[in-house]
Amino acid sequence: MHHVDIEALNQQIYIDSAFVEKLHAETAKVIVGQERMIERLMLGLLSRGHVLLEGLPGLAKTLAIKTLSQAIDARFSRIQFTPDLLPADIIGTMIYNPAQNEFTVRKGPIFANFILADEINRAPAKVQSALLEAMQERQVTIGTDTFKLEEPFLVLATQNPIEQEGTYPLPEAQVDRFMLKVKIGYPSKEEEREIMRRNLNDETFGQLIQPVVSPEEIMRARKSVRNVYMDEKIERYILDIVFATRNPAEYGLRNLQPLISYGASPRASINLALAAKAYAFLKRRGYVIPEDVRNICMDVLRHRMGLTYEAEAENTTQEDIVNKILNTVEVP
Repeated sequence: MHHVDIEALNQQIYIDSAFVEKLHAETAKVIVGQERMIERLMLGLLSRGHVLLEGLPGLAKTLAIKTLSQAIDARFSRIQFTPDLLPADIIGTMIYNPAQNEFTVRKGPIFANFILADEINRAPAKVQSALLEAMQERQVTIGTDTFKLEEPFLVLATQNPIEQEGTYPLPEAQVDRFMLKVKIGYPSKEEEREIMRRNLNDETFGQLIQPVVSPEEIMRARKSVRNVYMDEKIERYILDIVFATRNPAEYGLRNLQPLISYGASPRASINLALAAKAYAFLKRRGYVIPEDVRNICMDVLRHRMGLTYEAEAENTTQEDIVNKILNTVEVP
């Protein structure tokens, strides 16, 4: 094992992560509470991972994303997903120009840094897959031309939790493309009072947000995140958690076996490691501790496991399973 100078690394990361405080302070001017949501958006941003937000309408999902993109001085695009949306509405299309007698490319809203895909489960599969392809490939083909998407490029999709009429659930393989799936709850009474007062005071919050970070700084921070030190013990811990979703019996969790129809894919391990590093970076630390892994584990795993009918009959959720695994797998 080559020797890593943890102390020097720690100091470097502390310097590189200075903007985190500024970003937090800036978004707090507009967003009340919801620290976890903002933190998760930052994690995605720092580790090139897209984020799926699940929560009822009116919980400031759009506001959070918009505020963050203003604070980062980045281009923001909101796409409202509807049943009549077409792939061309997202990626763009070729337009015939009779005066010049030629086709020109008209780029769609996907050409921005922050894409808010609102209510992604309201659009049919064709449109979902056009977006997911852009997320995966980070490029888009219009006609015969292929265009690279500008970095940072981050898709934040929202979906409604209740099995509402007229929704098209995302297929498993596509949900797996999201690094994090974050569930958003209601604010506390104190927070909601503050939200109510702010809205009644009619302050125009949008104007308050100053860009405090440049996209270039974010790109630099991403490199820095990859340098965060991860010990072999932490790697083993991550693998144990993921493997426990596949072979629970080997980890003394035989009772979970009939509840899980399929475990987490290798994407889960990659994303757990990346998100843990990004979380350490957000906490301005140059090395990963088990607590980092535990903190992000639910959001990385909750959408990567299948439940059996038996689990659904017993009202067991993915969250229950992740919690049981975290309580059983040995912490380094």
